[in-house]
Amino acid sequence: MRDTSTSEIENLIALMAKLPGLGPRSARRAVLHLIRKRALLLTPLADSITEVAATARECLNCGNIGTNDICPICEDNERANGELCVVEDVSDLWAMERAGVFKGRYHVLGGTLSALDAVGPDDLRIPRLLDRVPAEAVTEVILALNATIDGQTTAHYIADQLSGQVRLTSLAQGVPIGGELDYLDEGTISAALRARKEI
Repeated sequence: MRDTSTSEIENLIALMAKLPGLGPRSARRAVLHLIRKRALLLTPLADSITEVAATARECLNCGNIGTNDICPICEDNERANGELCVVEDVSDLWAMERAGVFKGRYHVLGGTLSALDAVGPDDLRIPRLLDRVPAEAVTEVILALNATIDGQTTAHYIADQLSGQVRLTSLAQGVPIGGELDYLDEGTISAALRARKEI
């Protein structure tokens, strides 16, 4: 019969193993480390996870993650400069912010178009994007989507929808084919943003 005293620990290991970048062995090591450093790490981590679970929400305007209905970027009037950077996921938005070179606002799609996975425009925040462009007097849409087949398909779809309404640009130098923004360093993102080109 299995020892029930370790079932909670095994459950924690199994949950940790579901996180990106962690497999069963890495999760086991992480959990053992947390248990050994209970007061320093485990208890504060548990409290923080509980707090985030209760307060985290998507920005109703752009899709960023924060603790209010509208994120600080969307609330910042100085960032209403007519530039709107479209990204696939929140991690891409955060990568752009780490680079510190973009001073406009963002729009998080929540994924990319994919015929294989039956993901269409209405499954993403594309209709919201199309509404935001005239409503916020956007003058330039920067398509900062990952350089994958699905990312480029999505960029072309959005470009077709917004053609003639706004200046459309995409990231240029520095983003390798098949690359994802979340894995790029700040210098690469900065160079790509500065060298964006017309679509």
